[in-house]
Amino acid sequence: MSPRVRRGRVATTRRPPARRRTRRPSKRRQRADDRLIGLLVAAALAIALAVTVVNWLLAHWWILIVIGALAALAGGGWLYQQRARWEAVRAQGLRYGLSQLDGLHHSQFEDAVRDLMRRDGCRDAVRVGGGGDLGADVKATDPYGRRWVIQCKHRRKGLAGSAVGTPELQVLNGTARQVHGADIAVIVTNGRVTAPAVTFAKQQRLHVVDRHTLGVWASGSRPLWELLRAVPPPRKPTALS
Repeated sequence: MSPRVRRGRVATTRRPPARRRTRRPSKRRQRADDRLIGLLVAAALAIALAVTVVNWLLAHWWILIVIGALAALAGGGWLYQQRARWEAVRAQGLRYGLSQLDGLHHSQFEDAVRDLMRRDGCRDAVRVGGGGDLGADVKATDPYGRRWVIQCKHRRKGLAGSAVGTPELQVLNGTARQVHGADIAVIVTNGRVTAPAVTFAKQQRLHVVDRHTLGVWASGSRPLWELLRAVPPPRKPTALS
């Protein structure tokens, strides 16, 4: 038998209310939160470490001075190396024409002779010309260990200028070996050399670089010791000998 149904009313059955689902945070959001927390912790540790280091340095201020001095030395060494490399590159391509040499001041002429010796491998070449130089304007040691003492005689008019004579060579002969310890004593000029001076140079084992020899040397064809005769043998064995 079916239950009775009253007129005008429909029998309905009530459903229980649906439960609300609680949303759990996604894995991506969780990883982002973990990453943020890690960054905050790392930043806090870095700040704490920086504060500790600053406080320690303030308590030991002298270390800052030492670090500054070492940094200055390192920077100076680096600049020196860069300059030395630049000088070496420049020296390899160093060339002079005779007209250039004629137009130099006598002190600049001495600098040019020094630079030519450096170009040929004399790393310690130095200009010492000036008052009281005792006949030595340039000193250098070649790659074979030989000591060079060079006296420079510049003539602004070149061949038209006054010739280098015996008195100039006598000064060089009296000081190059005895005072400066030269193995090779040389006089360099962009002008002329008298015949008696050439004879005296041969007798005293001095070397003369006249205008012609200077032009060949300055053009960069060969080092000076390959252009001179009767040059002493190397003092010590080297990679070049």
